Amino acid sequence: MLKRTSLLKRLFILGCGKGRHQLLRTSLFCIFLSLLAGAILLLLLGKNPLEAYTSILQGAGILPKSRYAGRKSQLTDFMSLLNYTTPMVFAALSVAVALKCGIFNICVSGIMVFSGFMATVLVGYSNLDPFLAKILVVLIGALSGALIGILIGYLKHRFNMNEVVVAIMLNYIISYVVSFFIQTRFIDPITRQSVAVGQNARLTLFDHPVGNLKMEIALVFPLALLAVFAIKFMLDRTRFGFELKAVGSNSKASKYAGIHVGKAVVFTMLISGSLAGLAGVSYYLGSNASIQPRVLPSLGFDAIAVALLGNTTPIGSFFASLLVMVFDCGTTYMSSRMQVLREIAALITSILLLFSAIGIFFRNLADRFEQEAEEV
Repeated sequence: MLKRTSLLKRLFILGCGKGRHQLLRTSLFCIFLSLLAGAILLLLLGKNPLEAYTSILQGAGILPKSRYAGRKSQLTDFMSLLNYTTPMVFAALSVAVALKCGIFNICVSGIMVFSGFMATVLVGYSNLDPFLAKILVVLIGALSGALIGILIGYLKHRFNMNEVVVAIMLNYIISYVVSFFIQTRFIDPITRQSVAVGQNARLTLFDHPVGNLKMEIALVFPLALLAVFAIKFMLDRTRFGFELKAVGSNSKASKYAGIHVGKAVVFTMLISGSLAGLAGVSYYLGSNASIQPRVLPSLGFDAIAVALLGNTTPIGSFFASLLVMVFDCGTTYMSSRMQVLREIAALITSILLLFSAIGIFFRNLADRFEQEAEEV
């Protein structure tokens, strides 16, 4: 038993202990543990874990399937994956930027609903030229999110209000207000959701012919990539990025050093809110075409764990978003191929998010084990 415990401690130290690339090693360790837990769950159900994980990769378009429906291929599956990944990238970036400044933004879901609703009402039901309509949708989404972000940042700076409490209240307010307008003015009597937006305002092209294939094309995916590198440049190469991270590390010391803490907080939330707004329009006017009343998208909350899995860095958040959406998109195919309940398949994704959220606990545990080893 002692040897087993010693081996377990060594594994934690190797995976999450102090040293080079500790954050990256911790993320990989969390992924490994989640895959191991998923494999144990599948074995208990009498399924082959290797076959199950292969099916997930096939369903997400990472690996080829044995056969495809008409006008479909591995490329169409992969393009669908990118379409569903786009809002997650924006949402994870939103959380990551806020965390860099020491702000826990849990209002991403509420901002998504608000920005999606504003873009839907102002542009989604119009007859504008498709090119102009899509540009306006993106601008309205970013602006709507920025307004909510500024409100959160200002309340935190001016009145020292806890951003978590403010965000929770705003989530409820936005959800009920938007629901009221949808149910009284924009309700579809059949779907009981908002009336579907016009194709001219959609940020995703569905069944778009490319050669002999029909695929989904996420028009704002390049914008998501641009946002990743823009945020990375801002954090690493600009004065504001340095001030933002300094405030996140120690706001009192930053104020003593001459940094305008209030300005950093408000501008950080402006950026975070804009990114959450882009997540909203790419979700409600991209992957979806309508808004379900009184429902906050779980994607906004999942983005917290995704940002933590990506170590709150732009590049890490992008790859973490892609990984999580691979599981999310691939579990449907795995469920149908291996006769596993969809809920069981989705549980694997939940396990991944759970281990991602407690990565800091693993690092602290590894540090404690390492300290104990040094004392011995």
